[in-house]
Amino acid sequence: MIISFVIPWYGDKIAGGAEHLCRTLAEHLTASGVDVEVLTTCARDFFDWSNRYREGIYTEGGVRVRRFKADNRDFELFDDLKFKLLNDMGVSREEELLYMRESINSKHLYSFMEREKNERVFILIPYMFGTTYNGVKIAPQRSYIIPCLHDENYAGMSVFKDMFQEVGGVIFNAEPEMALAKRLYGPLRAKTAVIGAGVDTEVSYDPDRFLGKYGVKEPFMLYVGRKDECKNTPCLLEYFNEYKKRQDNGLKLVLIGGGSVDMPSSMTGDIIDLGYVSEEDKNDAHAAAAMLCQPSENESFSLVIMDSWVAGTPVIVHEDCEVTRWHCKRSNGGLYFEDYYEFASCIDFYLEDPDRARLMAENGRRYVERNYSWNNVIDQYRRLIGV
Repeated sequence: MIISFVIPWYGDKIAGGAEHLCRTLAEHLTASGVDVEVLTTCARDFFDWSNRYREGIYTEGGVRVRRFKADNRDFELFDDLKFKLLNDMGVSREEELLYMRESINSKHLYSFMEREKNERVFILIPYMFGTTYNGVKIAPQRSYIIPCLHDENYAGMSVFKDMFQEVGGVIFNAEPEMALAKRLYGPLRAKTAVIGAGVDTEVSYDPDRFLGKYGVKEPFMLYVGRKDECKNTPCLLEYFNEYKKRQDNGLKLVLIGGGSVDMPSSMTGDIIDLGYVSEEDKNDAHAAAAMLCQPSENESFSLVIMDSWVAGTPVIVHEDCEVTRWHCKRSNGGLYFEDYYEFASCIDFYLEDPDRARLMAENGRRYVERNYSWNNVIDQYRRLIGV
């Protein structure tokens, strides 16, 4: 039996969490002896939905990847409907269906799935795109969704309630994500499992290499991820700016990842924006940091806090993110904040009690090893799907 991952775009240069999860799952399942094939479009990534690849079969990271031409779309209609969704303007059932029609789709991909549906199990990721919504309809009882679900406007659409009730299985990354799905869509008839993402626990680190390469001399807080409102980075910058006005302890904020931020001129020396860096540099940064801050309020797993724990670094998360708060409570490896004063208290706790900070990071590492080692995650997937 072939396990086919279905995802709008695929590749090792794509930074999104769902895309990273799909790629690493496909590679590790393949390495474990499972017959895996990725079905995707010729689009490059989330930011470029035009056909940038040729149709055909590729091998990427040891995985067979089959690319299909993406359909033409009405961009203006899609953007108008997206604007209404994001601004709580209300959309009708008919408009929801139009939105999914003008999302990223591929008739060639769906024809292939129809021909092969009796020979394959499909794993579709993430929930919110046309390839998942329309792909599930082809073979619902032979399909699993990895939704990567957030409490966001898209999630409340009635078309997704239909999809979650039709699909044969749903694989969640955390228990709060499953609880959110049940709040939104009611009791699920599908087979469900909470597995999470695999984490590489055999990484080598050289914190001094990072400090020397980038000239960072003081303790620093690390942020890794896309820099935009959806990830709540403006809140992080606002709170850090306020903290530096009140404290003169030399703490810096290092930012790694794409996107851009507006920084006050007064913060030029305190915020170091490195943009994209190599995997080695990112790993070294995790180990060199005094703490990592993950301010996002919408996460279905959050690999970056796992990476920090494995590197021996404690974390700070936003209290309003049920998933990251859940990880911190289960592991006793991190703190969470609701407002500026709690944010500042979390920083001071780690800086003033480094022994306790180290113990919390060790708790986090044990938590990752116990729950999210690759062997553990792959075994759970194989048992669930029966391969």
